[in-house]
Amino acid sequence: MSIKNFRYVAIAEAISWLVLLTATIAKYAADGPDLAPILGPIHGILFLAYVYGALSLREDAGWNGNMTLGVLAAAVIPFGGFVVERRVLAPAAPA
Repeated sequence: MSIKNFRYVAIAEAISWLVLLTATIAKYAADGPDLAPILGPIHGILFLAYVYGALSLREDAGWNGNMTLGVLAAAVIPFGGFVVERRVLAPAAPA
């Protein structure tokens, strides 16, 4: 996977995480519709693509173990994918 493609996956994964989180909060806080059966699998696929991309890109990007672990941990933190995209991937992307 290229850095450019991984940037897209990181952004999509972060957005899907936030949408799923927002839908879950809306369901329980405002008795909204249960969208988890729809949004959950979409986010799951994007999460797996993110993990695959990070692991396949780490050697080409020259990440050590700590950097790889940090990139993987960002997938479970809200806004983490955005941070990785801006601070890790954007400087490494070809112009």
